Amino acid sequence: RNADRGIGDVALFEVSGTYEGDAPEQQRRVAAGVRRGTARLDGSGRSWAGNAGPVGVFDAKADAIAALEACGAPVDRLQIEPGGPAWYHPGRSGTIKLGPKTVLGTFGEFHPKTLDGLDASGPICGFEVFVDAVPEPKAKPTRTKPKLELSPFQAVKRDFAFVVDRTVEAGTLVRAALAADKKLVTSVSVFDVFEGATLGEAKKSIAIEVSIQPVEKTLTDEDFEALAKRIVENVNKQTGGVLRA
Repeated sequence: RNADRGIGDVALFEVSGTYEGDAPEQQRRVAAGVRRGTARLDGSGRSWAGNAGPVGVFDAKADAIAALEACGAPVDRLQIEPGGPAWYHPGRSGTIKLGPKTVLGTFGEFHPKTLDGLDASGPICGFEVFVDAVPEPKAKPTRTKPKLELSPFQAVKRDFAFVVDRTVEAGTLVRAALAADKKLVTSVSVFDVFEGATLGEAKKSIAIEVSIQPVEKTLTDEDFEALAKRIVENVNKQTGGVLRA
């Protein structure tokens, strides 16, 4: 459904109980995640240096180890064995152990048959971490994260290309676009950098993709025009850049 709406890059994470039977050992808490599309967690996968690579087994492994580290697992003592459950690709999956008997998790790329069963197109990778199997970590101060708030309104992407001095860094332009409206603009990514005689001496073009997430209402054409004007004005103020014709 997300892919059909133009959101091909998806990262989902959940912690929940699983129940395979009545016995205590058949009931456990599991932290799991899946990622689809490119290996990036934001943006559309477009990059000024070329398209980002698709997700794969190493992304799933990194996610699994990050989840284990967040649970307090001794990540420096983990062992990785090839292979995992049947829903993973046999040559692109692994099992994470602590010692010879304790299985802490699995990870890998989804098997083509799994994708067919889910009626989904790849690449998709994922992981599972068995929270109850993680040894109790030493107590340490924790920081509460802010509540996750999801907007019911459709996110929108808009492209802009600015001509700037060759000395202007892309990061400066990205920060200027983000600062134009911190409530509506959720992310900005560079997808093209161009230099050529048509731009003028010592000039370059930087193209950005701006992700806009309405939070209070569906934006009208007038709202988008006003936001675009603020973005252009702030980029011009911060970098001297002008909208490329």
